[in-house]
Amino acid sequence: MTRVRFYGRGLPGVTDQQFAGKLIAIEGPDGVGRSTQIALLREWLEASGYAVSLSGLRRSELASVGIDAAKQGHTLGHTTMALYYAVDLADRLERVIIPALRAGFVVLTDRYLYSLIARNEVRGVDGAWIRSLMGFALVPDAIFFLRAKVEDLIPRVLGTRGFDYWESGMDFLGHSDYYQSFAEYQARMLAAFARLGQEYGFRDVDASGSIESVFQQLRDGIREVVQELKPRPTQG
Repeated sequence: MTRVRFYGRGLPGVTDQQFAGKLIAIEGPDGVGRSTQIALLREWLEASGYAVSLSGLRRSELASVGIDAAKQGHTLGHTTMALYYAVDLADRLERVIIPALRAGFVVLTDRYLYSLIARNEVRGVDGAWIRSLMGFALVPDAIFFLRAKVEDLIPRVLGTRGFDYWESGMDFLGHSDYYQSFAEYQARMLAAFARLGQEYGFRDVDASGSIESVFQQLRDGIREVVQELKPRPTQG
């Protein structure tokens, strides 16, 4: 069982004292391999008998379409975008994450409020305000941060989808060159994450190695978190 804690005043209407499941956040910069690792973790957890639910930024039915449309138009200010993402997280907590935790699921979330805080702080949004705004967020049972250097991220991004406008900080840094903008933005994000790691107690994972080595680190850490849950019998 997990004691229910929030970072601030909490989500209205949630009066639970304990949840049967576990909330685990996987954080890290763009291109570090979060999605790959979460897919591997889900497969391993389910094979071990645990029920798993996934979540991540911009997956709210209420807010995701609007966020994507706003990003296409580049018309909203940083504060408005922060509010939009807060709605996304609140909706996912209410409709997906909390119901899954009540049912005893292991919930893996691809990024959580820490990415939102970092993104907003590097864009000049007041840190105290964004933390207060996100006070409805549940405190996870564990936060794993996939750490890699900027020079490790660049070839990974180029080898997959290429540079993303927003993940390169093109919306505010003023560079015309994607490479330069990405390198500067991710360096700022890594510095912000380093501060947040101290504040929120990240568990660092060395993500500079192979997919398998990163998975082994995550698997060992998550096994400790979920070991008190009773897995369901596996087939075969």
